Amino acid sequence: MSRPIRYSFGADEHLFAEVSESMSLEAFFKGMAVTRAVERLKLDGVLDVCLANASFQIRFDPDRIAPLALLEAVQGAEAEAVAERTLQTRIIEIPVLYNDPWTHETLMRFRDRHQDPSATDLEYAARINGLADVDAFIAAHSGAPWFVSMVGFVAGLPFMFQMVERERQLQVPKYLRPRTDTPKLTLGHGGCFGCIYSVRGAGGYQMFGVTPAPIYDPQQSLAYLKEHMVFFRPGDIVQFKPMDRAAYDQAVAEVEAGHFDLRIRPVEFSLDAFLADPVGYPVSLQEVLA
Repeated sequence: MSRPIRYSFGADEHLFAEVSESMSLEAFFKGMAVTRAVERLKLDGVLDVCLANASFQIRFDPDRIAPLALLEAVQGAEAEAVAERTLQTRIIEIPVLYNDPWTHETLMRFRDRHQDPSATDLEYAARINGLADVDAFIAAHSGAPWFVSMVGFVAGLPFMFQMVERERQLQVPKYLRPRTDTPKLTLGHGGCFGCIYSVRGAGGYQMFGVTPAPIYDPQQSLAYLKEHMVFFRPGDIVQFKPMDRAAYDQAVAEVEAGHFDLRIRPVEFSLDAFLADPVGYPVSLQEVLA
């Protein structure tokens, strides 16, 4: 990735940086290195630094820092930044009730906006990915961990892609037309990206299930949300764990009682180790949760 970052201004208060034309872990790590270098500068007038899949954006106050002065400082940070190949992060087990009744009811209301009105989202996803049935798709979806590459769209929503070889990536198109409703904490998928809808609202990703685990809570009522109301951050690793309805109902009761918790473990992610062994290395990450 020798190509320099491409910069452009968005109106008066934003600097947009395209790290790469294609999304990859290498692009993510380069963007992370530059944004961390920018944050270390503690530039007066820089309000937000937001890292995405293969880009980042900086919001600034033009009355406190001139746009060209900011650009020069960021380009200087880019020149000096060294993209680290390891990341101290965490692996998180997210329980999921796949094929749940709430997303099923919702998807049935919007069949006229779907590629295959005769099938559910899971049935459609299994078929176009060449898998035998819904159970096989769920096994593939929960069989390898996922890497969170950005958080956005709505508050707290994580975008993630599965840590498997490119030919094993699960891919499904978005709905032909967006829904006007998506249940809160729906597990969604569009293209090769998975997500968890942090709040109820419109959406276009295929719906596979729901998790009982809140991931955005301004009240910060659960232990794992005490540090920040937005749970996920770029670089997190997610392992989905299928659950049945009884376990889901119990987890919801624990959430309502205020003592639900997630299994979270610290882990070091090595980009080189993953690229060298994209099959075995994710298994070693999963073992951290054992």
